Amino acid sequence: MEQTQTASAQKTPGRQAEGQPILRLERVKKYYGNHGNITKAVDGITLHIDRGEFTAVMGASGSGKTTLLNCIAAIDSVTSGHIFVSGKDITAVRERDLADFRRENLGFIFQDFHLLDTLTIGENISMAQIISGTPPKVIDRRVRDIAGKLGISGILEKFPCEVSGGQKQRCACARALINEPKLILADEPTGALDSRSSRLLLETMASINEKLGATILMVTHDPFCASFCGRILVLKDGKIFTEIRRDGKTRKEFFTEILDILTLLGGDTGNVI
Repeated sequence: MEQTQTASAQKTPGRQAEGQPILRLERVKKYYGNHGNITKAVDGITLHIDRGEFTAVMGASGSGKTTLLNCIAAIDSVTSGHIFVSGKDITAVRERDLADFRRENLGFIFQDFHLLDTLTIGENISMAQIISGTPPKVIDRRVRDIAGKLGISGILEKFPCEVSGGQKQRCACARALINEPKLILADEPTGALDSRSSRLLLETMASINEKLGATILMVTHDPFCASFCGRILVLKDGKIFTEIRRDGKTRKEFFTEILDILTLLGGDTGNVI
């Protein structure tokens, strides 16, 4: 059964919804080194992410998950293959246009928040809108709207040093959402949080996925985090080893299934549910 899952995942993982998927990868490779010393960090991955999906990428250290995310974010260039975001081939975007492309199409949630200490929470959230030249009244309305949805309306005037780690990460979520990006990329978003803050953040991400229709691709090593997602792609040696879906399972049932896959791979089984 496992062999069948693996083979299927390597061909065309993911459902392609009616119309165009938000994210499409075609035979993407990323190699480092040269001649006899080549590391195949990403080795021919093909996949689709549909609008509104909450997907996790898992795998042991060195499996290629962070490199894959960096290629999708256009932070790292691919060796070969193509990556499409809403039909646009980002591997063909000129270097000088990449910053604009990221700002207009992608939202980012990082492990270390990346907030500016000299700006208030509200100003941190609004930074991308300010750079885009959005009128101040529109910015203010959008900041207050997204802050209300994420439960941080009361801290907009505070500075990052005055709020908790969980509040900082929800600020990072708001910052990622304010431009209404086509795709949100999250890199180990709970890595700097305690267990309570981690759960609150994951519940927030699941909520913005369900209620706001946000499309989220999250890299994580933690099965607890992954259990909040609807689909998981498991990498091994730069390739998709298997894909699992939550479908009608409870989160606890899905968590157990994730643990079984990680045990098969010999990986870290992370937190308990």
